[in-house]
Amino acid sequence: MFKTIKMLRNREMLFCDISPTCYAISLEKEIYKRHIHDFMRNKGFAKTLENEKLPNIVSSHSSNIIKRAPGVDLLTQENKMINIILACDRINGIVIKPNEEFSFWKLVGRTSEKNGFKEGRVLHRNKLTTGIGGGLCNLGNTIHLLILHSPLEITEFHMHSDALAPDEGERKPFSAGTSVCYNCNDYRFKNNTDQSVQLLLWVEDEKLNAQLRSEREFPWGYELIEENHHFKKENDKYYRISQIYKQTINKLSEDVVSKELILDNKSELMFDYNLIPKEQIRE
Repeated sequence: MFKTIKMLRNREMLFCDISPTCYAISLEKEIYKRHIHDFMRNKGFAKTLENEKLPNIVSSHSSNIIKRAPGVDLLTQENKMINIILACDRINGIVIKPNEEFSFWKLVGRTSEKNGFKEGRVLHRNKLTTGIGGGLCNLGNTIHLLILHSPLEITEFHMHSDALAPDEGERKPFSAGTSVCYNCNDYRFKNNTDQSVQLLLWVEDEKLNAQLRSEREFPWGYELIEENHHFKKENDKYYRISQIYKQTINKLSEDVVSKELILDNKSELMFDYNLIPKEQIRE
């Protein structure tokens, strides 16, 4: 009792840090704050699901869901796939009309055992652990990649380490790093164009497949460029360091219209340091 009071007197101690119960209370508070905020602002969220596909593919992405690597628990990986399939079923076919906003959690809903979600791997306070609905950050990141390759406006994005596991093959910018947590950390984007767009998400042969579609072709193309990528040790921890840019390209002339820094990356490594490619380490 007195120990708890002493902790509370420490100005650096937050209520949510006292115990798991206090953390749960704080989380519920943030969830309800979000609901009230959205209600008061009366936002126009996308909610129309269509089976018919819009004709034009704006961007697409496919990635392996199951990671088989040293130190990675296979059960949590398999549960991650179940969680992603459940979430995809709630989002697949969503049409975002002009001026509408996409919200990950408005469509997926609460990740509970009652709703069929399993215990997968989550990143909590910069530590890898497990939790119900774990692995949905993988889906959030896939959607983020689609939107980065489009003219749509990202209105809410939260970052966690993009160095959760060793890269599979050639390094790709934003292969991970998007954080979603019901209903505090959402992923949202707004359709600021003059035509409807549509998200298609499905799982097949342990692969997460995603497409962003539109009614008509946009006049611009987009690509992500990563510069100065390396690993660096600070004190007793390693970090992934890089700068990631989004280039907008005029499809007709093939000229680069703009180059925008979208992430000055410094991510703590969450995997075995022995798996870092030695040639990518800088002093």
